[in-house]
Amino acid sequence: MTSELLDANGTIPVFAGTHVPQLRLPSSVRLEVMQTNGHHAPAATFVETEIISNEEIAPEHYLMRVRSEALANGEPGQFGVIRPGSATDIHPILPRPMAVYQYDKAACTADFVYRVVGYGTAAMAQRRAGDIVEIVGPVGRPFPISDTTNGILIVGRGIGVCSLTTLIDEANRRNIEIYAVFSARNKDVVLGKDMIKKARGNALYVDDSDGSSDVENVEPWISEIIESGRVQQAYVCGSNRLIELVTRLAAPADVETYVSLEAHMACGLGYCHSCATGAFGESAESPLVCRDGPVFRCHPAGVTV
Repeated sequence: MTSELLDANGTIPVFAGTHVPQLRLPSSVRLEVMQTNGHHAPAATFVETEIISNEEIAPEHYLMRVRSEALANGEPGQFGVIRPGSATDIHPILPRPMAVYQYDKAACTADFVYRVVGYGTAAMAQRRAGDIVEIVGPVGRPFPISDTTNGILIVGRGIGVCSLTTLIDEANRRNIEIYAVFSARNKDVVLGKDMIKKARGNALYVDDSDGSSDVENVEPWISEIIESGRVQQAYVCGSNRLIELVTRLAAPADVETYVSLEAHMACGLGYCHSCATGAFGESAESPLVCRDGPVFRCHPAGVTV
């Protein structure tokens, strides 16, 4: 960890959800900026690269595949900041941060799955194979996987699942058992099924249409996985309810829990400060999702780090 991430007392910053108004995290959860311990993820690079494909894979959801050695060598949990339109577009659109859904280092490709929700993502959905796209990446601190971990729990909802899927390939490569809960509004848009099936992982797919995604229905499955000692680390993204649930269940079992935060940002490199998580005080730098995250360690509120 670099010195600027320490507060005035030289300790690791910990912040509560009440300090993160744009992210609206549960007040029962505190987040910790992780130490790097000398490990540095691949540095972000500005890339102008070819779109290999950009196709709808579910209602409102598209998968864009690009060819770039720099992006393909990213790590689980890192993301790219993508300019949705072309460089010649008359109307400028701010770039969009998007998690890498899958890396293929051999083919030098990276996949991004996104949902069309506004003008920027609608413009991105119009891009075609052969177009050149501008991307800054890989960006951010990746998810840590301990060398002593035998099993991991992955819990994601909606487009937040895409921040977690690169963990599946990495865990599979290390022969780590994978347990996953993937949640969505309806069955048609539950993401990640292809990744978990390829890795022969254990998965629970839930959605709102039949009520299976309710916390009280998901909790017994997650609780049994944690209490049985089958996982040593847990990873969450996309739902405050699930972040709170996993943090609460994992803490008594000493299962390390990590969350990937989603935030609006313009640069992805720490210049614009639009993804600030909230101030610790007048003398301390506010952690940024792009520079100090997007991955943070989770603790129940009141836990001293």
